[in-house]
Amino acid sequence: MNKKELILRTATSLFSENGFENTSMNQICNAANVSKGLVYHHFDSKNEILVEIFRNTTEQMKNISSLSSNESPSDQLLTIIENFFSQLEKDVVTLRLNLNVMFQPSTREFLKAQIEERSSLLYGSVKKIFDQIDQEKSNALSFMFIAELDGIALSFLSIFEDYPLLEIKDQLVSKYQSL
Repeated sequence: MNKKELILRTATSLFSENGFENTSMNQICNAANVSKGLVYHHFDSKNEILVEIFRNTTEQMKNISSLSSNESPSDQLLTIIENFFSQLEKDVVTLRLNLNVMFQPSTREFLKAQIEERSSLLYGSVKKIFDQIDQEKSNALSFMFIAELDGIALSFLSIFEDYPLLEIKDQLVSKYQSL
């Protein structure tokens, strides 16, 4: 792992644990065991670090939602569901941070472009699938599907301690495999 990745990973952890507003550049430097000069060589500000973390997560989402057009619409949805749950299980800290900063007015403002890009990406991918299933209802079906995933992420990452993630996944797969 290079120093920039180390800084991002450390900042992600600290932002997730302490909150963005409560984490200083000094804390990031100390936890990563790097100098302030090195951090500022890679990033102009703490805000820029957060934007980079958010961009990286969006890139991961692009990979999750890149689908084979040879698959049936149902299989494409199942692939999204599989990738979504896999990401939830393996990257809790980053996803929890992303969720938190999207709801904070101060961070939401300077992440506005990245949030819009991510939302547009997700909606566009899902809408293409639902256009194949029911063009007339694809808009509503797309937003409903995204809302289900968002609700699952919110519940798992920040509300329920013993969230039955695998059972929820099984129910969602069952619901969408018969389309």
